[in-house]
Amino acid sequence: MNSSRQSAAERPRARGTDRSQARRAELIAIGRKLFADRSYDALSMDDIARQAQVAKGLIYYYFQSKRGYYLAIVEDSVADLVTFASSGLDHAPVDRVHRTMDAYLRFAEHNQAAYRTIVSGGVGFDAEVQALRDGVRAAIVATIAEGAYGRQDIAPLARMGLFGWVCSVEGATLDWIDRPDLSRDIMRELLVKMLGGAMRAIEELDPTYVTPEPARRDS
Repeated sequence: MNSSRQSAAERPRARGTDRSQARRAELIAIGRKLFADRSYDALSMDDIARQAQVAKGLIYYYFQSKRGYYLAIVEDSVADLVTFASSGLDHAPVDRVHRTMDAYLRFAEHNQAAYRTIVSGGVGFDAEVQALRDGVRAAIVATIAEGAYGRQDIAPLARMGLFGWVCSVEGATLDWIDRPDLSRDIMRELLVKMLGGAMRAIEELDPTYVTPEPARRDS
């Protein structure tokens, strides 16, 4: 992205001091709580300032606009999820998949409005939110590829198989947070088993991508 078009979430007016960065982080933490289960349009800047118990001008000072503030909140939430999805290299592959899916579902469950925004691409067509969504997808595909095949640079067919699974996870998770008839544990196991099916399909079309032992039907 061109620096002249850098998002408001990435160019705060803060002067870079520890104090200003801490204040900005505090405002984002407050915003994450405010928007956890409320959509972008549900709160006005006056509402936000009142509930956060800060002057409205302070939010404008750091984020320039309501959209800038909301993007910073979403970006901060997504960063936590991506970091978690990319970690855990010391765990067995099957454990990494389970912990990644559990973290993903917890994020969606406790940040429902933000999750809907990310998966839907934002308010209207929002390229910056779509970039955040693409980052989450890429991190999960990379995590699964590393655990299943020992590398992240996989062939287009294998990538498409994993990418298709990630997209199905998004749709299923959206439905789950709207209608939480299944427990998070059952939902996680269902998504993991769906991944096994995707991997078996990949192997059937390209035998060089062998399905990991835990996902094999004959294991």
